Amino acid sequence: MSRREDRAWRAYRLMQTVLPAQLARDLMRDSGLSEPDYDVLSTLSEKTAHRWQLRELAAKMSWSRSRLSHHISRMQRRGLVVREDDPDDARGCMITLTEQGLLTLEEAAPAHVQSVRRHFIDLLTHEEIATLTAIAERVVDRLAAGKAQAAGASAGS
Repeated sequence: MSRREDRAWRAYRLMQTVLPAQLARDLMRDSGLSEPDYDVLSTLSEKTAHRWQLRELAAKMSWSRSRLSHHISRMQRRGLVVREDDPDDARGCMITLTEQGLLTLEEAAPAHVQSVRRHFIDLLTHEEIATLTAIAERVVDRLAAGKAQAAGASAGS
């Protein structure tokens, strides 16, 4: 790598460490939610009925089913979500956001958005946000294509 590329890579790596840590601290302080809690709640809220099949939710969040299942168990004990049998798949289950879970998310969201703004968004110009979006989407698309290609190759074996 050139010096310029190395500097960019190192700055990105450091940001990748310190920014999520700060956002997680703020989220915990402001709402008592962990980052994974918030991710689950916000993703569940995306569907009209606030209900997802566990396997679809895991795929959407890029989590393993096992990791998600264990996390859902902890959230269920706190009354944030419920797990029910999937009527369309005897081996699967449905995860639904409870009223308490939705209220918890609605209470946490404004402070979390403010934290994201304070520590990240408000530091960037409109042009930098557009550039960042293009970069992030390009990287994610490339990685998703590689993952799909690898899955197709292993399925054909």
